[in-house]
Amino acid sequence: MSEYRKAHPDELYFVTMSVVGWLDVFTRNEYKDIVIDNLRYCQQKEGLEVFAYVIMTNHLHLIVRRRDKELTELLGRFKSFTAKKIIAAIENNVQESRREWLLYLFRHFAKVNKQYVGNHFWQYSSHPTLLDTPKIMEQKEEYIHMNPVRAGVVNEPQAYVYCSACADSPLKVMEM
Repeated sequence: MSEYRKAHPDELYFVTMSVVGWLDVFTRNEYKDIVIDNLRYCQQKEGLEVFAYVIMTNHLHLIVRRRDKELTELLGRFKSFTAKKIIAAIENNVQESRREWLLYLFRHFAKVNKQYVGNHFWQYSSHPTLLDTPKIMEQKEEYIHMNPVRAGVVNEPQAYVYCSACADSPLKVMEM
């Protein structure tokens, strides 16, 4: 693994995970809840510390750290597990009007990138960016929290449930 992609233990990182083709998968809460459930598992069992997050329609941003272990390896497993769960949820969702179209595109992206077999859900890189100063940490946290506002989804970050700015967020985060 290149040094560029490594995320060292105990360091704070800004991470972005995007759906292939920027497909708007996370328009349904049940798919966002799969991400939340797995983040919660990683917090409880894998030493992941989440300080800020937002789940948008086709990507998510996190400020995270992993205690005593390398973060990139965990992100890879997280992406693999959530991809399988979300694709299965789409396949089994009779209410999903975009089911055939989404599944076709996930298969298409897998054919384009021979690394993937069957389906390709997440874009390859998570682009972990080291947050090494308080100013950069604050900037990234504000960027995360303002994402749904800039997208026109809500008027203030506290109103978007799938964001750490919201008191009713389903994922509890640590203080910065």
